Amino acid sequence: MEDQEIVALYWKRDESAIMRTKEKYDRYLYRIAQNILEDMRDAEESVSDTYVGAWNSMPPQKPAVLRTYLGRITRNLSLKRFRAYYTQKRRGGETALLLDELSEMIPDTETTEGKAERKELIRLIQAFLTQLKPEQRMMFLMRYWYLYSVADTAKKLGFSQSKVKMTLLRTREKLRDLLIKEELL
Repeated sequence: MEDQEIVALYWKRDESAIMRTKEKYDRYLYRIAQNILEDMRDAEESVSDTYVGAWNSMPPQKPAVLRTYLGRITRNLSLKRFRAYYTQKRRGGETALLLDELSEMIPDTETTEGKAERKELIRLIQAFLTQLKPEQRMMFLMRYWYLYSVADTAKKLGFSQSKVKMTLLRTREKLRDLLIKEELL
């Protein structure tokens, strides 16, 4: 079933929309949640919450790319769940390391000015990503959007771990320089 047809089912409030979504995107969503949470039960809860979130947000939302829309919901729910666990248990792991790698480049967005800066930050990062070579962009997205480990990223792309680490380091440095130049850091 095509994405537009699934979205139409959500808009009609047809409960089969969730079943169709599961059939098409369940593995993809589990991978995102599992990469962040590192626990199958927690990943299962995030994916289930994703379906509820999709049901509650459509309508009024009408996503053009359902896969990306669902992936964003899963990622946000998983990160929220991770942060709750992390503060409770001081749990480490790959996600904590990953968030630390980018923490110095992400401004606080609690104020109105911060929210405007966040929108500008998103615009700059999108423009930055389009200027990267395809392999650099893929490494960056796999690491910081999908939260793949360096080892998994290297394996999937056919590079050594040291090449992935160095490419990510240089990409972060370029991004930091851009953000400093644009006075967002």
